[in-house]
Amino acid sequence: MSPVLLIIIAATAIISYIAFSNHALFEKYKFNVGAILRNKEYVRLISAGFLHADLMHLMFNMLTLYFFGPIVIEVFGAFGFLLVYFGSILLGNIFSLYLYKNQSWYSAIGASGGVSGILFASIAMIPDLGIYFFFIPIAIPGYLFGFAYFAYSVYMMLNPRQHDNVGHAAHLGGAFFGLVYAVAIQPERAIDNGLYLGIMALPLIYMAYMVFVKKRIG
Repeated sequence: MSPVLLIIIAATAIISYIAFSNHALFEKYKFNVGAILRNKEYVRLISAGFLHADLMHLMFNMLTLYFFGPIVIEVFGAFGFLLVYFGSILLGNIFSLYLYKNQSWYSAIGASGGVSGILFASIAMIPDLGIYFFFIPIAIPGYLFGFAYFAYSVYMMLNPRQHDNVGHAAHLGGAFFGLVYAVAIQPERAIDNGLYLGIMALPLIYMAYMVFVKKRIG
């Protein structure tokens, strides 16, 4: 396991855990439209990626990163991994900022944007990677795991719960960054796996339709 990946997971887990009981820290560094646009607190575009709503939210994101991060590191190197991860967090939150620019109260947290970018970049390279869970005795193909991950995220974004605070909208921007990076660096390999990427992208395509055509969000 790459030290870079372990450091990211450990740092995110520690900071998230501290923020669970430190309300002031949570409020200072979470993604908040009003604080970013009005007070120019742009650090929130990155710092929100180190905060999570609860232990389940944290574990879900870090488990996904643990499974797929090594693929990105193997193909693109440690620097490429960091570029995809933080670039996806940044672009995902910028997309959220655009989406909710007229809702100054809107807040969100989570590494979802970065994880989405890593997920898309890794599936572009190895779409049939087998994922095992303790309660499922057979391997789940990576692209089906990705489909389920995005389907859940899109559903939660389009059907928000009060005080959810999870940055589901950041998934689209993060996934876009990861895909573009993979295609730009390894175009032939990504194109060969286009069918799997298309299947995984179906929830995101639906999300884009609902956001930009139906204007359901924002």
